[in-house]
Amino acid sequence: MRLIFELSGEHPEIPFAEIESVGSITDREVQVAVAECTNPADAGRLAMTHNVMEYLGECHADAASFKDLLDSLGLSVEGTFAGRVKKVTGTCIEESQLTLEKIIGSEIDGPVSLNNPEYEFRAVFSGERCFFGKVICRIDRGGFSCRNPMRRPFFHPGVMMPLFARTMVNLSLAMPSDYFYDPFCGTGGIMLEANLLGCRIFGGDMDPLMLEGCRQNLPGAELFRTNASSMPFGDDTFDAVATDLPYGQSVCILGGSLDKLYDDSLSEIRRTLKPGRRAVVVTHTDVRKVAEEYFIVRNFFEQRVHKSLTRRVMVLE
Repeated sequence: MRLIFELSGEHPEIPFAEIESVGSITDREVQVAVAECTNPADAGRLAMTHNVMEYLGECHADAASFKDLLDSLGLSVEGTFAGRVKKVTGTCIEESQLTLEKIIGSEIDGPVSLNNPEYEFRAVFSGERCFFGKVICRIDRGGFSCRNPMRRPFFHPGVMMPLFARTMVNLSLAMPSDYFYDPFCGTGGIMLEANLLGCRIFGGDMDPLMLEGCRQNLPGAELFRTNASSMPFGDDTFDAVATDLPYGQSVCILGGSLDKLYDDSLSEIRRTLKPGRRAVVVTHTDVRKVAEEYFIVRNFFEQRVHKSLTRRVMVLE
């Protein structure tokens, strides 16, 4: 099924890469992607998407072309509907959002209800193009806020927020029932998101305080106090790995420098990851040269968190 994804603006590229967990992108503009998806219900797992629509058509981003598109579709609905419009910054269309929404209301045969519609039709104007579809899924981004780390039984400052943790799991292409591993699990934020997607979760950490906290946050997780440079697992054990590698002087590190830890742990991740599967690794420095000794670096992203921290995200195969 062909779907339209209305993407968030948190990063110019990561939301597109995340869609690979549910489908194959066939077209894109700023904050908009079109993808073929075998199971549209899977789109509900995404973090950096706002709305998902059944693809109905597209046109040039001007009011006349938009009206012509709606005329050609000849849409009618038995229940109530609403028409909504998103204008991505930089779109060339001049008409207001309200004017464009009125066009939708006048061109679809059926009763309009702005407060509680049974159906929602949505147009996204990006650049010189307009994408039009029927909403089939709204991502509950409020659910990520409800899982704020401060609300968990055990909290430790500096942990990754749930929205980005879910994105990492999606970038790893972890699927329900997959064996998922985080070798630097900390308080378990990334594992929590994998667990919500139905993965069997495993975590490791050298810090006993973090492991105890992780047990409180994820009582059913399989946890190990282990040196990530020598993991207690056989070759080709895991279907997916996602982790935030440690940095800073306060981190509990066994066996020397961060550089050595990064090299050794990437080697072990490669050994324990099944062939053809993915690892997603976040670091505070660019360690692609080290990663390339063990993996193909499929994607590399930088995300500024604050003035003293920029995440480097590697998607490895």
